[in-house]
Amino acid sequence: MKPVILDVDTGLDDACALLLAAQHPELDLKAVTCAGGNVGLDDVVINTLTVLDAAGRTDVPVAAGAAAPLIQAVRPAPHIHGVDGLGDLDWPRSARTTDPRHAVELLRDVLRAAAASGELITLIPLAPLTNIALLLRTYPDAAAGLREIVFMGGAAGIGNVTAAAEFNTWADPEAAAIVLAAAGELGVPTTMYGLDVFYDVVVTLEQARTLGGSQSADLARALIEKRGALYQADGATIGDGGAVCAVIDPTGLETRAYPVRVELAGSWSRGRTIVDTRDRSADRTSDPQGQAATTVQVATAVDGNRYADLWLSTVGRQHA
Repeated sequence: MKPVILDVDTGLDDACALLLAAQHPELDLKAVTCAGGNVGLDDVVINTLTVLDAAGRTDVPVAAGAAAPLIQAVRPAPHIHGVDGLGDLDWPRSARTTDPRHAVELLRDVLRAAAASGELITLIPLAPLTNIALLLRTYPDAAAGLREIVFMGGAAGIGNVTAAAEFNTWADPEAAAIVLAAAGELGVPTTMYGLDVFYDVVVTLEQARTLGGSQSADLARALIEKRGALYQADGATIGDGGAVCAVIDPTGLETRAYPVRVELAGSWSRGRTIVDTRDRSADRTSDPQGQAATTVQVATAVDGNRYADLWLSTVGRQHA
């Protein structure tokens, strides 16, 4: 089994990712940490516990982390995820409590234990990168427990929340810049699962309506139906769930190594990931702004049908 940690701001697509990570037989979900993003931190925590309950994974520790970005205010997306972040589905809410540690402390402890045991962990951030930035700058030794970081965020050339920027990097661009810099300095392999592939893993309403018979499957069906209704479409992307698919089945994702940095000051481009796709090395080395310090595996193409099938077959599993 591959040990993983998810860092989430649980809205509809984080819920798709959690259902997959919690139930796939090849993943060992060590912990889930929460940050404010799609909705406020309190709703993120309740949503996360609720999804894990539906997946039969009350054993997974969940910790609350950063309620706000490093500098700017939380700017949630209720038009995408509903007021409560779970599409206002009126799903029965979890009554469980979180781990008493702050998310950064839980990450630190689990990663230090992984470093000591040699069982390195794949960290899958699906939220603004606030918790991860705080972790890598406060406890850089914890990076010794990381096999890799596979984060959902950014894009090589498109945006969604603005014309230039993807939501997670736009929501806390300083944190994203810190994480990329720290990953380079600490030697942590990093993959960016961004908007270039985000929309390409689609589950149709017809496929979703075959799901049922367990809380997990019922919730999975409801998530796709809600996302389809929001976009007036006959299906929906599993969004962040694709990043988890990429960890389970990396051969379904095409990536290329590019230097990446984050725009922090542009009036119209703040939060954009600047992916240096120039082929001519001379252009990079003579760039008056210098080269980006960190090279990232940037997702460029995905086998959408393959990942959709992977998600469907997993979230429909029966659990004890």
